Amino acid sequence: MFIPQVILAILASSVAPRLAHRWTLKRVFLAGLSADLLAMILLAVSRLLQDSRGAAYGVLLVATGALGFGFGAAVMAMSTYAEKFSPGRENRAVLVLNALLGSGTALAPVFVAIFLGLGAWWLMPLMVAVALVGLLLVSAKEPLEVSMGAADSSSSRHLPVGFWFFAAAVLLYGTAETLNGNWSGPYLTGERGVPAQGASFALTAFWAMVTIGRILFAALSSRKTVRWIYIGLPALLIVAFQVVSRASGETSGIVAFGLAGLGCSAFFPLCISLSGQAFPRFAAVMSGEIVAFYQAGYGIAAFGVGPLRDFAGFSISTIYSFGSLVAAAILAVAFVAVTREVKVNA
Repeated sequence: MFIPQVILAILASSVAPRLAHRWTLKRVFLAGLSADLLAMILLAVSRLLQDSRGAAYGVLLVATGALGFGFGAAVMAMSTYAEKFSPGRENRAVLVLNALLGSGTALAPVFVAIFLGLGAWWLMPLMVAVALVGLLLVSAKEPLEVSMGAADSSSSRHLPVGFWFFAAAVLLYGTAETLNGNWSGPYLTGERGVPAQGASFALTAFWAMVTIGRILFAALSSRKTVRWIYIGLPALLIVAFQVVSRASGETSGIVAFGLAGLGCSAFFPLCISLSGQAFPRFAAVMSGEIVAFYQAGYGIAAFGVGPLRDFAGFSISTIYSFGSLVAAAILAVAFVAVTREVKVNA
């Protein structure tokens, strides 16, 4: 059901810079918000089709596809706005933006639990839809214009060689983040015997620490410290994966996934801001490509762990242990990326 989401998120974030050059970035942003609005409306409407499972499933496929397109277009636009509107403070601006994104992700399970408790889950997408309508009306009145040069509309084939190290790092990061964000529940409940509520707390701890870490590192980041933060986070993630693979109960699971959240926290937004600073002429197109590679990494972990478990016979704890190898690869690629950036700017 989430395959359309991944495919359209990758497509939207890849083509959004070229669309922004033709339409303006504001129209791309509004198109992303509109797609998100459509997704929420369709999700709520699917409740009326519960007696017709085929029709409901078709509506949900369209909804997840619209959500993917909305995510890819809107995040690309917002990341570009954050950088363009904050010259000299790009790292901090993108970190704060992604901290807000992480806050929404962390709060989602809480709202889901509340509305499920009320017996009216469909009220949640309707609530989000109302908020999106308000955001669309406000955004339509604002100028929200930034210059989009010819380089920002170019094909990804013409991007600088150094960009592809950031792209590789974020692809691996997307895999690592999704291992924690998508598979913590099946791991803790299925292999460690943790109650569903305890597994939910562990997932909340992960996303909460992602958000807290982004806020913390936004405060600590500077021209001198940002590269150390960038290569230090995957080093922390190497340790976190080993701690996660050895979690044996609810408390240790919460602590382990909280540590993993801190290790993930600032890496993705720093990939966007550092690549944009290294190659400012290509900032918008690189922002879109970074989101696309992140979504590709999400797809690898979201759809790849199941076959490893079901057909290759690996336990999820073993897969988490192997996650340290992914984190080590992130560290190596990130180190090369920032080293090349320093040499280019020297």
